[in-house]
Amino acid sequence: MASHLDTVPTASTTLAQAPLEVAVVILTYKSAQLAINCLRSIADQRDISQITIRVIVVDNASGDLPTIGAAVRENDWSSWVNLIEAPRNGGYAYGNNFGIQYAFADGTPSYIYLLNPDTEVRAGAIGTLVRFLESHPDVAIAGSSFENPDGSPWPIAFRFPTLLSELMGGIQLGLLTSLLRRWEVPRHMGTTPEAVDWICGASMLIRPAVLEAIGGLDENYFLYYDETDFCRRARNAGFSTWYIPASRVMHIMGQSTRVTGVSAGPRRLPAYWFESRRRYFAVTFGIPRAILIDVVALIAHSLGWVKRLALRRRHTAVPYFMRDLIRYSILWPGNRALPAARSMPLRKPPQ
Repeated sequence: MASHLDTVPTASTTLAQAPLEVAVVILTYKSAQLAINCLRSIADQRDISQITIRVIVVDNASGDLPTIGAAVRENDWSSWVNLIEAPRNGGYAYGNNFGIQYAFADGTPSYIYLLNPDTEVRAGAIGTLVRFLESHPDVAIAGSSFENPDGSPWPIAFRFPTLLSELMGGIQLGLLTSLLRRWEVPRHMGTTPEAVDWICGASMLIRPAVLEAIGGLDENYFLYYDETDFCRRARNAGFSTWYIPASRVMHIMGQSTRVTGVSAGPRRLPAYWFESRRRYFAVTFGIPRAILIDVVALIAHSLGWVKRLALRRRHTAVPYFMRDLIRYSILWPGNRALPAARSMPLRKPPQ
C-alpha cells in the first residue's frame, strides 16, 4: 500500500532549521495533582535545542482546572500551558480529539504528543521521540518505553488482538501459551527501536499527516482499544508505528482509569471495556468473524475457569468476566450496531 508520508519532510529537514513545535495534549479527569506533576516534569526539560513545547491540558468536565490553574500561575507556566475544558466527559478519544483541535487552531504543529496525566517524562524523553521521527521520515507514530514509580522497567509494546490471542488469553495453558507466543498481545521489547503494531497511548508522538489522513481517535471508544484502533487505521493508510526505548516515561499504571494497575488485584471491568472490545473486533474483522472470535473467547475462558477451580485459584480471575463477556457479546443481534468512526475536523472547538 502506498504511504501517505511522501509529503513529510525528508531527513534533510532537520532540527538545524526553524524550531519544531510539539503540541502536548494532556487529558485529565479527576487527576489534577498527577497532571501538575506531569507538567512539572515537562517544565524541567523544556530547554531543548530547536524544539518548542507547548501544552494543552484538557479537563474532561471533572472540575480539575481550578487546581491545575493555580499551579500554572504559581509556577509561571502560563506562557506555554493552555487550560481548556471539554463540555462533557466523552471519554479518552473525545477529550484528546478536543485537545488536538485546539492545537491546530493557529496552524499545524510539527508534532502532536499525547501524554497521560499519570506520567512523568524523564530527561530527553520528548526530544528523543522528535529526533527519531525527524531522522526517519517513513515513521509516523512513535512511543516511549515506560518505567514504574519505583524505577523498574515496563518495556512493553503490543501486537494487534486476534482470534488466537483471545484463545491464548482465555485458556492460559502453559503448552498452548508457548505455541501461540507470537500472537500474544503484549510484546516484551529490547533496547533498540522496533516497528510494532501499536503502542500505549500514554506517550505517543504523532505526525500531523496521520491526523490529516485518517482523522483523530475514534470517539465511539469511550476508553480502551482506542489507541489500538488508531494505530490499526494508521497502518491501513500506510503509516508505521515504532517503539523507541531511549525515550523513558514513568507511568503510574491505572491511575488515570482506576481500572488497571500494577499492584491492583483483579477487579470487575467496566461496561465500556467490553463495548470497546466488541467494536474493535467487529470493525477490524467484520461481524461474522467477530462472532467466531467471541465463541472462541467464551470457550477459552470457560476452560480457563475450570483450570482455576482445579488449581484453587479462583481469586485470580477477573470478577464476573464471563457474565459480562456474554452480556456485551456481538453474538446478540442487539449488539451489532456499528456507527461510523467519529473523529474531529482539525479546527478550533467552540469557545
